[in-house]
Amino acid sequence: MKRIVLVICFLTVLSCSKNPEIHLKYLNGYWEIEEVTLKTGEKKGYKYNETIDYINVNDSLKGFRKKLNPGFNSKYITSKDAEGITVKIENDSLNLYYKTPYAEWKETVLMANESQLKIINANKDIYLYKRYKSLTLDIE
Repeated sequence: MKRIVLVICFLTVLSCSKNPEIHLKYLNGYWEIEEVTLKTGEKKGYKYNETIDYINVNDSLKGFRKKLNPGFNSKYITSKDAEGITVKIENDSLNLYYKTPYAEWKETVLMANESQLKIINANKDIYLYKRYKSLTLDIE
């Protein structure tokens, strides 16, 4: 009987269509915008970014996002400004709530894996990020 219950529980878990918690482990790190799809369907690609986003969320689902200017050999230039983040799982969605002294807003993670992050904002614009790879120069 216990085996039947375990099998049913296992199949129920597998049959769930969405589990937003799986995206959590990929949020932290350096991200650069690859493409934005506007609500109108218009797409804008980014071949070069002057700034990248650094996201850091801890185990208590709180953290920050900071804009960085990448330099050479994994060095970054940044200000002391950061956007506070609170992560919440609501209605089968992973939501990021941002707060600064000037504004508050919400974004929803549509997808996150080792190499890409896709987020939609309140304007229905979809941001596709790729994992940032720093420039390393071998100088001898």
